[in-house]
Amino acid sequence: MREDTYIIVFTNCASAEKAAKIATALVAQKLAACVNIVDSMNSVYLWQGKIEHSKETLLMIKTRQALYKSVQKAIQEMHEYELPEIIAVPIEAGETNYLNWVQSATDKQN
Repeated sequence: MREDTYIIVFTNCASAEKAAKIATALVAQKLAACVNIVDSMNSVYLWQGKIEHSKETLLMIKTRQALYKSVQKAIQEMHEYELPEIIAVPIEAGETNYLNWVQSATDKQN
């Protein structure tokens, strides 16, 4: 049974290797139930007054709102960027069994 609210946390990495390390650590620590890694996307952004173009790897981290601060801290500790994007959006609706699985997979008592 769902006991929490659920979120997707997004962050980008400079390489697929770094993204895989972060994803593996988050799942191993039960901070995320699942992390999708989307390799080789193009990003355009303003950084220190210049428009930058980069190839990045996107992580889509499925977790619970209650774990957000721990997820943020873990990403910051492992990330190579000076200012990593770490944003969360709420999951407004979802298949009940899937959300139950997210709950179970991030329950440190299991």
